[in-house]
Amino acid sequence: MECLKCGTCCVAPDITTLGKPVGVRCRHLDGMGLCTAYDERPAVCRGYRPDELCLLVEAPTMEERVARYLRLFGLDTL
Repeated sequence: MECLKCGTCCVAPDITTLGKPVGVRCRHLDGMGLCTAYDERPAVCRGYRPDELCLLVEAPTMEERVARYLRLFGLDTL
């Protein structure tokens, strides 16, 4: 599956390596939903591959996509 370039994977999950908690925008995510540290990104980010989850959380806004992601994993009550 091709990346949707929506940036949800850089906001919704936690990225421990970067000290980024669940639901918080990664400091490397730009306004276009792209990584500004792409060439130096940590292994966890390099290993990520878009999959069906991307389609399950697809929505018009980042807020809606993150909310859907959090609901899917039962994290919406944090």
